[in-house]
Amino acid sequence: MDIPFPSLPLSVTDQMGRRVAVPLPAQRIVSLVPSQTELLFDLGLGARVVGVTKFCIHPAEARQSATIIGGTKNFDFDKIDALRPNLIIGNKEENYQAGIEQLAERYPIWMSDINTLADSLSMIRRVGLITQRKEAADALAAEIEASFVALPPVAEPVSAAYFIWRKPYMVAAGSTFIDEMLARAGFRNVFGKLDRYPEITPEQLQAAAPQQILLSSEPYPFGEKHVAEFQKICPTASIRIVDGELFNWYGSRLRHSAAYFRELRER
Repeated sequence: MDIPFPSLPLSVTDQMGRRVAVPLPAQRIVSLVPSQTELLFDLGLGARVVGVTKFCIHPAEARQSATIIGGTKNFDFDKIDALRPNLIIGNKEENYQAGIEQLAERYPIWMSDINTLADSLSMIRRVGLITQRKEAADALAAEIEASFVALPPVAEPVSAAYFIWRKPYMVAAGSTFIDEMLARAGFRNVFGKLDRYPEITPEQLQAAAPQQILLSSEPYPFGEKHVAEFQKICPTASIRIVDGELFNWYGSRLRHSAAYFRELRER
């Protein structure tokens, strides 16, 4: 049965400063970002989410109840068209400009732009507003904010390098959400003066001499088998596998990040 779309949408500004006419209520939502897909489900909007990416692994039912429309950087436009979305939610960094521009010609697209915890909390609240889940979103954002406020600062941060990729080696550097999460977890990013996600040579890593090397579980699936590889480069460093989702997912998964960071400090 066709769902009637309202004729008077809500005009809002997304986090990229774009004006977007969002229908109220948004009944057919396509999410192009894994962490925002999880947020939509946690706000009780799972029944309205009709399309997700192949990387939207949380919650587990997301890829079963919704249509997979490709990846975050290669959309299947025919599948999206068949879903008849009246709201698409994306992200500046995780999606690709040409694809977003093509979709924006036909559908309302609300874009997030996340570099800090404050950006994340704002995104959560604003997504709640445009999906008519304001009360739940405000409560979730307040819970996350309180958990980080309760996380005490460390007297002496531990120097660390945070790897997100292998062959080539790539790290999370300055001007990234991960960089702020590292600071909140009690680490000093040895590559914090570089920008975004640079490639790093073994020689650069040796010269930076981090006390700890953090190997993220995603997007590259680092595991215990990679520890010796990095230990050979930096024999005195402590090598740790860390939960990349708790450092890099900026939606409702942040509820668990502060507790995880506290646990990392204790270990």
